[in-house]
Amino acid sequence: MQWLRAELHVHTVLSPCAAVEMIPPLIVSKALKHGIKMIAITDHNSSANVPAVIEAAQGSGLTVLPGMEVHTFEDVHVLTIFDDVEALQAWQKLVDQALPDIPNRAEFFGEQYVVDESGEFLACEERLLIQATNLTLDQVFHQATALGGLVIPAHVDRKAYGLIGTLGFVPHDLKFPALELSRHIEISQALQTYPQISGYALIQSGDVHFLDDFLGWNHFFVQSPTISEIRLALKKAQDRDFSIHMVAGITPKSS
Repeated sequence: MQWLRAELHVHTVLSPCAAVEMIPPLIVSKALKHGIKMIAITDHNSSANVPAVIEAAQGSGLTVLPGMEVHTFEDVHVLTIFDDVEALQAWQKLVDQALPDIPNRAEFFGEQYVVDESGEFLACEERLLIQATNLTLDQVFHQATALGGLVIPAHVDRKAYGLIGTLGFVPHDLKFPALELSRHIEISQALQTYPQISGYALIQSGDVHFLDDFLGWNHFFVQSPTISEIRLALKKAQDRDFSIHMVAGITPKSS
């Protein structure tokens, strides 16, 4: 068993809202510099850069979990994280079918770069990624979970694309393993402001769009960096554990 610092919400240059510095080798080196041992790559509605980051991390001691931040039909952002690329690819097929065929306007939204493990340009994704899919929150939860995925609503405290800000509540029929808080709020304040999140495991992420956004506040006490172990840790079951604590002098900042 070991404690692993984790950042489960990391974007690459594939996300048009991410900085051009968010390429695989720099993501890996910055995470390791912060003592982070596990990250999830979660670009908007796409997973094209996940294999490159996994390749860049080979032999480094950093585990890269394949993932995606899905934009639901209701305008809610949801993290979907898997153990392997094969499961993520199956999920990608479902998301592709549900993503409207609207071209990206790079001059307005930003470029969407597909790169290799060294960060070299391979292609531009032509379809706009930061738009709502036709998948409902219910469909995202059940279909991604059926593929072995960990499904966590993202930055639930944010008014834009947050679960509570958009729907006004947390659907109790969807058994989310955790809810994600943004970096902009203290946990005690979140619990007071949003009493409906009480009783859920809470993670807190940097929603990393720039290299300086890494937090690594999530600490998992697990046997291995896998989805099943993360689930146990979030439940604090079978001697696994989970905690959030600020490190390296990083503190919340206003949005």
